[in-house]
Amino acid sequence: MAKTDIKNVKAQQEQANELLENPDVIADRLGRGEAFLKENSKIVGGIIIAIVLVIAGVIGFQIHKANQNKVAQAEMFQAVYYWEQDEADLALNGDGEHAGFLTIIDKYSGTDAANLAHFYTGSLYLAEGEHQKAIDHLKKFSSSDFFVQARAYALIGDAQMELGQVGDAISSYKRAADYKENKFFTPRYLNKLAIAYEENGDINNAIKTYEQIEEKYFESYEFTAARKHKARLEGLASR
Repeated sequence: MAKTDIKNVKAQQEQANELLENPDVIADRLGRGEAFLKENSKIVGGIIIAIVLVIAGVIGFQIHKANQNKVAQAEMFQAVYYWEQDEADLALNGDGEHAGFLTIIDKYSGTDAANLAHFYTGSLYLAEGEHQKAIDHLKKFSSSDFFVQARAYALIGDAQMELGQVGDAISSYKRAADYKENKFFTPRYLNKLAIAYEENGDINNAIKTYEQIEEKYFESYEFTAARKHKARLEGLASR
């Protein structure tokens, strides 16, 4: 340590000791603080009020959003029913009495209900052949649920495949397969990923992907097809 640094440290220690040991010094410091508060009471008061207002605003916003979410979920009930019945137009636009998913998204933006409405809307647009609209809505959806989020990634991949965006579809299927890996749905997404690799001319990665299904998911529905397609691609690669 340099001599200058040592001198600075010693000086700071002496000042600290003086403050702790000398009551007059403490009283002087406290007096200065009181004087500052008196001279700047309006400023200090304004700062305190501003902090209180910010905190109150955040709490109020959270309560408002929670209330809005409850209302939105209640309004969305009929749209979900139409979705289950494959009534795309009624689910999206409502029936004149009950709101559709698009209204829920616009009216209750930022709520959990609107977030879920993006998923429903994206899946409907995909079924209707509106692939870019499907992608736009599904990309706005997010969830920690292992089934629904992975499903959203896979649906994005399906829409991208339909649009000929095979490279993007590969990325989406990989996200679906990697998201909270499980024996129920991961093999399905790996199968989609392998098909996309083959479509993109990447035979080696397609083989490796089918191999994952063969080695890790031998109880899955996709297992038999994965073995067959892996053997077929290995034959093509050996030529």
